[in-house]
Amino acid sequence: MIRLMGIDPGLRFMGWGIIDVDGNRLRHVASGVIATDGHESVPLRLCELHGKLQNLIREYAPAEAAVEETYVNRNGSSTLKLGYARGVALLTPAYEGLPVAEYGAMTVKKSVVGTGSATKEQVTMMVKRLLPGVAIYKADASDALAVAICHAHYRASAAYVTAGRRMA
Repeated sequence: MIRLMGIDPGLRFMGWGIIDVDGNRLRHVASGVIATDGHESVPLRLCELHGKLQNLIREYAPAEAAVEETYVNRNGSSTLKLGYARGVALLTPAYEGLPVAEYGAMTVKKSVVGTGSATKEQVTMMVKRLLPGVAIYKADASDALAVAICHAHYRASAAYVTAGRRMA
């Protein structure tokens, strides 16, 4: 069994999700959202994200982390701020000694729903189906769990390919 953490970066709301993976079985451990105050300065908000993410990693002790890649939108300032939050999402688990994988939004959606053009509602519905009993309060937490599920699928495939190469 391995414990994985998925992170959906955001400066206002950073989603996080922890799952346990045992073979092809997935189990929800915890999930939520780290919210920052939009009236605070960006550096203070980034510090808050880092500190709370670090506490979650220390509390739940995942073995690996996965972070969703962000897309560029029309508002350059918003994209830049999202990039700062993504930097925290990548740095914090790496700083804590975890391997960190990155997945594009379309890859995550395709892995969880079966199509890269899935809506947030479809992703949430499939996360609930794959992790029975999970209660989703915010889409950011659902997205983070989807990233963790995506990583569980891809790391299993990568391990299988690597094992096959060793055997040859």
